[in-house]
Amino acid sequence: MNNTNDKLTIAGRAYDSRLLVGTGKYKDFNETRDAVEASGAQIVTVAIRRVNLGQHLGQPNLLDVLPPSRYTILPNTAGCYSADDAVYTLQMARELLGGHKLVKLEVLGDETTLFPNMPETLAAAERLVRDGFDVMVYCSDDPIQARMLEQIGCAAIMPLASLIGSGMGILNPWNLRLIVEQARVPVIVDAGVGTTSDAAIAMELGCDGVLMNTAIAAAREPVRMAHAMRLGVAAGRQAFLAGRMPRRFAASPSSPLEGLAT
Repeated sequence: MNNTNDKLTIAGRAYDSRLLVGTGKYKDFNETRDAVEASGAQIVTVAIRRVNLGQHLGQPNLLDVLPPSRYTILPNTAGCYSADDAVYTLQMARELLGGHKLVKLEVLGDETTLFPNMPETLAAAERLVRDGFDVMVYCSDDPIQARMLEQIGCAAIMPLASLIGSGMGILNPWNLRLIVEQARVPVIVDAGVGTTSDAAIAMELGCDGVLMNTAIAAAREPVRMAHAMRLGVAAGRQAFLAGRMPRRFAASPSSPLEGLAT
């Protein structure tokens, strides 16, 4: 079986891993590093407002344990509630990371649900794309909104599976399927994954990848869970490529009866 050409391509760059991971909620940077290594992820998302990437001199720097020479650092706008805040945050990230263009946009609607504010998200996405950013965008699982973000020029669409940090899994697989079927850019499930079966289901639906943080960081053994998620994403992708058997309304014997002696 040759899977060398089955890569995740975002903004013209190909990646072997289809699992993207966050860096928050770990007990320290060492556990962060160990979990990321176990996950096999190559894209690592970082909340610019919450993690030191060099903007705070004299404090531990995440880039010391997750060097950009090894990982694609994906700055995100976690904690932003307006298009202005999100755009400013990513402009700051571009300066900190030496002109880095690939970013994750999220503009939240409120502190209770952390659901995306889609009008502000659309406005921020348009400004960022115009400014030369490659925008991966957290959004609702609304096929129309997803299409609008793609038309703006976003590099990847990232619909939620369920609320951020909830671990409730994929609540509306049908909407995700609609988004996948219409999209011409990668679709990456973002938010709500709780365990490996959730990740596998997302991949079996045809999603191009899964991004997660809490599902790994809040596990009893984060490093072991990171490895499990790596396997779950890979297994789900292989199942999607293999093509599942059709669902039937009647039993079908496992062993064929044709050609047997009677």
